[in-house]
Amino acid sequence: MLSSSLSGSLLYRLAVIVAVAGLFSLIAMFAWTSPLTACLSSNKSGSIREHIVKNNSLVEAVVDKPVLLLWVWPENYRFSLSDCKTIYNIDGCHLTDNRSLYNNSDAVLLFHKGISLSSLPKSPRPPFQKWIWMNVESPHNTRKFPGTSNLFNLTLSYREDSDIPVRSRLISRKIPDENFEIPKKEKLVCWIVSNKAKYTGAGIREAYFQELSKYVKVEVYGKAYGTFLDYKNYFPTIASCKFYLSFENSIHKDYITEKLNGPLSVGTVPVVLGPPRKNYERFIPGDSFIHVNDFPDAKALAEYLTRLDQDEEAYRKYFNWRRYFSARPHLILKNQEFVLAICTACEYVGRHREYKQIPDIYEWFFN
Repeated sequence: MLSSSLSGSLLYRLAVIVAVAGLFSLIAMFAWTSPLTACLSSNKSGSIREHIVKNNSLVEAVVDKPVLLLWVWPENYRFSLSDCKTIYNIDGCHLTDNRSLYNNSDAVLLFHKGISLSSLPKSPRPPFQKWIWMNVESPHNTRKFPGTSNLFNLTLSYREDSDIPVRSRLISRKIPDENFEIPKKEKLVCWIVSNKAKYTGAGIREAYFQELSKYVKVEVYGKAYGTFLDYKNYFPTIASCKFYLSFENSIHKDYITEKLNGPLSVGTVPVVLGPPRKNYERFIPGDSFIHVNDFPDAKALAEYLTRLDQDEEAYRKYFNWRRYFSARPHLILKNQEFVLAICTACEYVGRHREYKQIPDIYEWFFN
């Protein structure tokens, strides 16, 4: 009788244990598949899982790419996050502006003008995460902010010694292009300029322009002179000029901006004012442009441009480079100003995982 009772008790306890175990298994399975679980989870490969709506049902999409978090939109100029793929065919990272992805982001892009101690991420930085300092302005137009020591891992700027240098570059070809035709020219010298404020460093180029215009007619467009040029007319206007003043607002090593790319891309000879000729020749052929430093003064430059206007054969020599290289027109809409820089960062993050730390960002940039 005692043996039968003990046997029944053991069976009862065993049944209870099996039931409880089954219940916990069901709970675990529900938690793993339920839409109520966290929208993101890390995995060992470093990719992220996102829950997205597809065909009216919630499905999990695994993004097996490094995540680049755009902490703030530079100057609040917003563009489609798919532009890196559609415009530049860059698809090496998962670009996002969703701050909830901070702990899963492989890199965080921080725009210099938007930096302040109060605006930085409040959560501790994960050990694997890199912070990228983004600044495409020259030192003349860069303010120093406190608290930046040992803050960044990577630099993004126009400087060639940046971790992520940004600029429009010529594209080479193996087979020479014999079909390039110089666009029809209606004007001799043109200049599109939006700023002539001396505090930005633009005083040097403004003074040179004023002297040059004494000896040769310059067609001037842009906000600086109250003649705003519609975006759709930007490239056609440059193409209609034999020469274009590619004058930078300040003179620094490697500070060569889209002001050079514009005329190169549409078949106009750029007349440059910026760093020395040798610096330009790191990026473009020496016979593709005219440097103001090649002449003793603005009068001598004006006389040379006038002679070229009368010598078609000599003028055409400035386009010999087009047989072997091409220049792609850059983006010109206001909200597109930082697309190239951000997409270049995406491409870099997709290819590089190595560690780096920058002790003093300003010592590097200003010196």
